[in-house]
Amino acid sequence: ADDKYTDKYDKINLQEILENKRLLESYMDCVLGKGKCTPEGKELKDHLQEALETGCEKCTEAQEKGAETSIDYLIKNEPEIWKELTAHFDPDGKWRKKYEDRAKAKGIVIPE
Repeated sequence: ADDKYTDKYDKINLQEILENKRLLESYMDCVLGKGKCTPEGKELKDHLQEALETGCEKCTEAQEKGAETSIDYLIKNEPEIWKELTAHFDPDGKWRKKYEDRAKAKGIVIPE
């Protein structure tokens, strides 16, 4: 399992974070380099760009599901946060193009 990211945080309650604006913004500030990071936030920040670039190939099953849940939630409920994340991690839109079909297959429509 050396080739996978740590599963130490796989049992984290993602829904609780997504639905709590203060917690969500704290995580976003962390991954965007604008604020302090919790240990799990730092783990996310350290691997987010690589996971994006590799199609999450080192992700555990729980992490892949968590990524899908998070993306879907942010697009539907927090479009401003979604825009900020995509501007930071995908300024040229190349990853968006790469994952659009995969997202559609799971019922996620990525906004323009």
